[in-house]
Amino acid sequence: MNAAEQAKNLELTSKIAAVVNLFKSEFPDVRSDLKPWTNDPDTRSLVDPDSIDIGFHFPGRSRAFQSRSILLQIRFYEDPVSGERRAIGVEAAGYDHQGQQWRFSTVENWRFVGASEPAIEVKEKLKYFCREIVELFNRGLA
Repeated sequence: MNAAEQAKNLELTSKIAAVVNLFKSEFPDVRSDLKPWTNDPDTRSLVDPDSIDIGFHFPGRSRAFQSRSILLQIRFYEDPVSGERRAIGVEAAGYDHQGQQWRFSTVENWRFVGASEPAIEVKEKLKYFCREIVELFNRGLA
């Protein structure tokens, strides 16, 4: 779900802002998009209501990222017994004018797959960034 729609309280809003700032500190050229999904019925049917989705867009196609835009989905799980909500991982995908170029998931096996993958240095930075996101959201998230 769009990050702008998930920002329901000060704590969650602050954590979303921290994610954006952390990404921009590593990659200052990006522009963040807290509403990467359009608000139409077809798109809404595909959106995970238990995720926080943020888009990041480069001014042009980034060779290091092998994409122009990145969709980041922070995935959550709510325990039905305790009601505790935890970040379980992050999924990211890089896109350009030809569509999806690569995917990465910490929920699965921490591997990049796709037609063209980011540079090794970018992969390592993205892995670090994803670990930081999960830690951030699992500190006192209700």
